[in-house]
Amino acid sequence: MKSSTKETSSGDPSQLIDARIAELGDWRGEALAKVRALIRQADPEVVEEWKWRGVPVWEHSGILCTGETYKNCVKLTFAKGASLDDPSKLFNASLEGNTRRAIDIHESDKVNGAALKALIRAAIALNVSRKK
Repeated sequence: MKSSTKETSSGDPSQLIDARIAELGDWRGEALAKVRALIRQADPEVVEEWKWRGVPVWEHSGILCTGETYKNCVKLTFAKGASLDDPSKLFNASLEGNTRRAIDIHESDKVNGAALKALIRAAIALNVSRKK
């Protein structure tokens, strides 16, 4: 019996994220793969994790963002998003909180790669500055 990535919590996080993308097999997998590639371009040293029973997490001196998949969207939640400048107005969800901010990506949405990479780099700079 094949276990889904939702049930698996051990193993190489990058392989688990690969499996999640393949398992989705639709626009959500494509969107998750695209944002993952943009995150890796923005930070070649990013650490991929698999937490909370199946959530892809990207870290650099702390959590940058998570990549949750839902029926109608892929949600990138930035752990310290409320502290980040967002001149391109990518944040469109979880706007009421004091700490987090999120980007909900829907099937017909186009991801602004340059703006997302700038947001990732800003999240890294914030994490690094708080570590000092």
